Amino acid sequence: MSEHIVATEAPAVAARGVWATVRRRPLFWTSLAALGVLLVVAAFPGPIAALLGQPDPRACDLSLSGQPPGDGHPFGTDIQGCDVLANVLFGTRTSLFIGLTTTALCLLVALVLGTVAGYFGGPADRVIARLTDVFLGFPFLLGAIVVLNSAPERTPLLVAVVLAFFSWPTLARLVRGSVRSVREAEFVQAAHALGFSHGRIVLGHVLPNSLGPVLAIATTMVGGVIVAESTLTFLGVGLVQPTISWGLQLSTAQTYFQTAPHTLIFPSLFLTVTVVSLIMLGDILRDALDPKGRS
Repeated sequence: MSEHIVATEAPAVAARGVWATVRRRPLFWTSLAALGVLLVVAAFPGPIAALLGQPDPRACDLSLSGQPPGDGHPFGTDIQGCDVLANVLFGTRTSLFIGLTTTALCLLVALVLGTVAGYFGGPADRVIARLTDVFLGFPFLLGAIVVLNSAPERTPLLVAVVLAFFSWPTLARLVRGSVRSVREAEFVQAAHALGFSHGRIVLGHVLPNSLGPVLAIATTMVGGVIVAESTLTFLGVGLVQPTISWGLQLSTAQTYFQTAPHTLIFPSLFLTVTVVSLIMLGDILRDALDPKGRS
């Protein structure tokens, strides 16, 4: 029974150790503050844009086409005379939605398949391993382009599902490896000896003790997904009007960079801050979850 108590308390002890490590790192608070601001913008783009004097991103005036930053338009206007600041603010919701939704779907699939493969092994492990090999052998960008090109309507949810469809294998392998390293632990063997069901062992002991590295990588993955969405949109196979996203703004601005560079600079700046903050947060969590990285 003592093994069961130790196993139950292990996740809480590990969480306290991780918190004690990350809270001493300025980069953790910097990235968390930046992401917090972006999440607030994504949740309330309308009120924030109205507060800044630009409530409607689709209120365009062709007579103001390509105006540089100035009074009334802090980020300037795009080629159609629309306010760049309002479009960047409203684009935050779409880009973060795709990044978070794709990562959540990948994590769900990876947890199910990776846990089954890592915990049970045998035929299930071999089948899932071959399935991940098939997906890993298929070019990610090419697959996404083919699927999105054949779609009648490219919505943010569809883009997220397509990106998740081609992105889950790497995360699933990480889950499998992490679960395999935990399933042989003494507290798991003790749970088997006490007659616990497989479901109780997996949910109560295996997953809580193997999720740390997976969640750290998943945090980093959000930034990669946002970049992937922007790349697909930049190539003309991602989101389409009237959707507002950073990728669409970059795709439109590339043609007018020499005459209106601000239309490219400001969406790129927001995209860069988001991706760098997510990568920093993921790296910090990964180091903190590694006992060697704690100091």
